[in-house]
Amino acid sequence: MTALEKILREQIAASPGGLLPFASVMEKALYHPEHGYYGHGPRRIGRGGDFFTSVSTGPLFGKLLAMLARREWERLGQPADFALIEQGAHDGQLAEDILAALDIPGARYLLLEPNPRYREVQHQRLGDRVNWIESLDEAPAHAFYLSNELPDAFPVHLARWDGQNWLELHVDAALNLIPAEPSSPELAAEIEKLTRDLDPGHTMEISLAMLEWVKAFSQAPFRGSVFIADYGLDSEEFFTRPTGTLRRYRQHQTDDQILADLGESDLTTSINFTRLIAEAESHGLRVLDYDHQGRFLTRLAAPWLASLEGRGLDAATFRQFQSLTHPAIMGRSFRCLFLEKP
Repeated sequence: MTALEKILREQIAASPGGLLPFASVMEKALYHPEHGYYGHGPRRIGRGGDFFTSVSTGPLFGKLLAMLARREWERLGQPADFALIEQGAHDGQLAEDILAALDIPGARYLLLEPNPRYREVQHQRLGDRVNWIESLDEAPAHAFYLSNELPDAFPVHLARWDGQNWLELHVDAALNLIPAEPSSPELAAEIEKLTRDLDPGHTMEISLAMLEWVKAFSQAPFRGSVFIADYGLDSEEFFTRPTGTLRRYRQHQTDDQILADLGESDLTTSINFTRLIAEAESHGLRVLDYDHQGRFLTRLAAPWLASLEGRGLDAATFRQFQSLTHPAIMGRSFRCLFLEKP
């Protein structure tokens, strides 16, 4: 039994009805300040960690995003108060890669990071090349807002169809999943949007936290654009996944043991991009591009590749480009969403 499991068992036993929504358990498993998977600070990524990201492949991903930021700065009329704002910057590696390639005179790089342990690690890497903000309310008038693999780590509620009703899955003191009524009106409203033409037992993730996040950046006081990269699916694809997409990662191995080793394993879920886009559009944002990462980055890189005039890429950069765009590696499992924020 992990230290967090002991804490959770005691907390659940003392809760009304002896149950907690799974989302509450997932939130503590990932973000408990002492015993959560991310609570201590940035986790190692790459071969020595539990997972790979686009940043793990090398600096090319950051270089391409620097190109996208430059394009957006030019589209906005080259404003003097332009800033890049990254949320979920982890250990600062992506920020470092973007800054190394960035060509926007006077642009600031801002990190939205509430965790002081993460800020310390980011400061060690980036020094005074960046500044930190507490919320998007501090954003300048013009900005390029970005996140890489952020909403997949938001706590999710679990809903299961029993053949007649959608019920929320809660967790009891023995760390078993127990179906019960939805824990909030907001969750009940989202459940009402789900189809009922499914086999009993079908399980879906619902990310209320993602919807709150979309609302936050949609209402932030900047004009510009939003870039989101993550692994995810469209709504109809979730209906082909009868057990849902929530999974546990530990040392590059994944399984469905979502209540095992709580606090010592990563928990993640695929993003419902259809729902994310609908929420963004409801707040006035407009989709500029949405596609599998491979196609998105290939289009983004096209002018740069053409400028090489037949010289081609060096071997290391070619390997990075292949890893980012090949359908069998990251090109299809990851998706990129690019939004205009008037």
